[in-house]
Amino acid sequence: MSTDSFRDYVLEQLAALDDVRCRAMFGGYGLYCGEQFFGIVHDGRLYFKTHPDTLDDYLRHHAVVFAPSKKQILKNYREVPVEILEDAAQLTTWARKAVRP
Repeated sequence: MSTDSFRDYVLEQLAALDDVRCRAMFGGYGLYCGEQFFGIVHDGRLYFKTHPDTLDDYLRHHAVVFAPSKKQILKNYREVPVEILEDAAQLTTWARKAVRP
């Protein structure tokens, strides 16, 4: 799946989330809900911002940290598990948790 196709798929899966948009960044796309930056689409993978109370959900799935290079590592962004990505309702729930400040 091409990067643009994957981006489009992610946006379709998040259609229930109001005011979602993306912007090119990091060689991929940044996801925003309103003005809040909450996710990254990069190299066919989706990463959401984690918070202390959501990190365990990601760790249970062995979700990797967003690290497009050895010098660029964003430890508070973790890969969204495939089973969550494929379920629009669950993905929207996880996205809402990632969006909050």
